[in-house]
Amino acid sequence: MSIEKKKILNDPVYGFINIPKGAAFNVIEHPYFQRLRRIKQLGLTYYVYPGAIHSRFQHTLGATHLMTLALDTLISKGIEISEDEYRGAVLAILLHDIGHGPFSHSLEKTIVGGISHEKISLELMNFFNQQLEGRLEQAISIFRDKHKKHFLHQLVSSQLDVDRLDYLLRDSFFTGVSEGIVGSDRILKMLQVHENKLVVESKGIYSVEKFLIARRLMYWQVYLHKTVIGAEQLLLKVLQRAKYLADQKEDLFATPALKFFLYNHLSQSDLHFLTDVNIGNKKASVLELFTELDDNDLLAAIKVWRNHKDSILSFLSRSLIDRQFFHVELQNQAFNSEEIDRVNQKVKAYFNINNRDLEYFVMTGTIRNNAYSRFDDRINIIQKNKQLVDIADASDILDLSALSKVIEKRFLLYPKQVI
Repeated sequence: MSIEKKKILNDPVYGFINIPKGAAFNVIEHPYFQRLRRIKQLGLTYYVYPGAIHSRFQHTLGATHLMTLALDTLISKGIEISEDEYRGAVLAILLHDIGHGPFSHSLEKTIVGGISHEKISLELMNFFNQQLEGRLEQAISIFRDKHKKHFLHQLVSSQLDVDRLDYLLRDSFFTGVSEGIVGSDRILKMLQVHENKLVVESKGIYSVEKFLIARRLMYWQVYLHKTVIGAEQLLLKVLQRAKYLADQKEDLFATPALKFFLYNHLSQSDLHFLTDVNIGNKKASVLELFTELDDNDLLAAIKVWRNHKDSILSFLSRSLIDRQFFHVELQNQAFNSEEIDRVNQKVKAYFNINNRDLEYFVMTGTIRNNAYSRFDDRINIIQKNKQLVDIADASDILDLSALSKVIEKRFLLYPKQVI
């Protein structure tokens, strides 16, 4: 394999990391990729953990660094990986998150018509492939799991991929929640390929156990922290109300890109990313407009919406910006209808609203967490006799089958004023 020149970056988690020059470096330098600097990795989690202000740009570079370590390990063990496949795997992980919008899933569920960030990532990969004269064919094939070497896709997306390894370490570092620290170096050194599938050598079983436990703990302590849930639900309602008002032709402050998505209905069936639309005095594709969106668009708009004449939008916007979150109740069983009705009546009386507007003030839902699934690409431990054993069965110190159980909790949110 020929040696490419590399760009050296200083990462707070790993220290100095190398980014190969060439296609990967060209992608990083592009404005579409630089946008990831302006999108926080953990959305509104900084309202709970003040240090959680790291970006998707940082995470993507970290995951790319881990990908190079994983590929180098496999090559050192005699696994055949061509130069094109190496470059393709690096580009696949580099671009795996490029389709994320501001505050990630909140945007997907409200003003972008339920279109997943994975679909948008693929559209952007196709764009870069055209710009770079077909040099991303391997990356797209690996990303879509169409490549003959399935283990390369598993490094990008599986239950033990470099994406998860990086975000656990990085999120732990920036939140200060030490339970997320995992031995990524050892896990990567223990990787092997058997019958075209990624496996872990038996010596790495304890590091994988720690990884699964860390993932479970980080979900409950960080990603599904009840205050984080409250903040995210409030953001969803702000965007839902703004979208409703836009449908009523109400005038809303917004950047040109955000205004387009607020005032146009887009769905998976009719969204054509390459379609040109008129924005002001110029034409732009839907894809271009999406890449104009970042956290700043939403935060600037919500700051202005605090003073909007619509009392619901202004109340929700003030609550979010000023961190006056709703009261959150979290429990294992469903809330009974009498309890929800009692809250509804108190909210209606306090805010003088009708039944139709209750959905903006009282929210219910379910959160789920399972650290490991036996139904997805399993984490297999390869024994010395070359037999494969599922990690949940191979563990001899813990009942890891418990981590594959889906745990559900129900939440009920409503304004603190009515407590």
